[in-house]
Amino acid sequence: MSDEGRETVLIVEDEQEMLEIYELWLGDRFDVRTALDGEAALSSLDGDVDVVLLDRMMPGLSGDEVLARINDRALDCRVAIVSALDPDFDIVLEGFDTYLTKPVDEGDLIETVETLLRRSEYDDRVGEYYELVSQRAALEANHPVPELEEDDRYAELSERIEELEAELDGHLTEFSADEDYPVLLRDASRETE
Repeated sequence: MSDEGRETVLIVEDEQEMLEIYELWLGDRFDVRTALDGEAALSSLDGDVDVVLLDRMMPGLSGDEVLARINDRALDCRVAIVSALDPDFDIVLEGFDTYLTKPVDEGDLIETVETLLRRSEYDDRVGEYYELVSQRAALEANHPVPELEEDDRYAELSERIEELEAELDGHLTEFSADEDYPVLLRDASRETE
């Protein structure tokens, strides 16, 4: 996320005209960075980037290689492949969030970025939820519950857990069983490795 509080999208596209179109479509909603090749993409990529829109066919460092390096760095960003190539087994095994086959329209591109941001927010909330539930379980394993219930901090902890449960339930209604759930499950399994 940028300093202005807007989510940051890195567009990696070697065709200048397409890069400018994508930037135009997304620039009003997000902080947009652009890169015309893989090396420039890796130079622009930091912890502020929330979503990467990545072309596969680029001179020099390919999109597949950029994706592998993003995964190696374990950056907390979502990646959408935007390519004229149909997905193949090599790229599928690399681990990305969604795949768009060119040509894409403005609505699909915006919807994709917004969906990826929702997934990221959901992951953040799940992480917070499990952290707080673990803290509460540790307290309950070492102190009698009636004693804990007299402590305002325990009540605040329990209240936050309930808030997160409701928020997570609400997020689930926004997701697609076909597209979002497999990615969310993949992310959850990575976090437990």
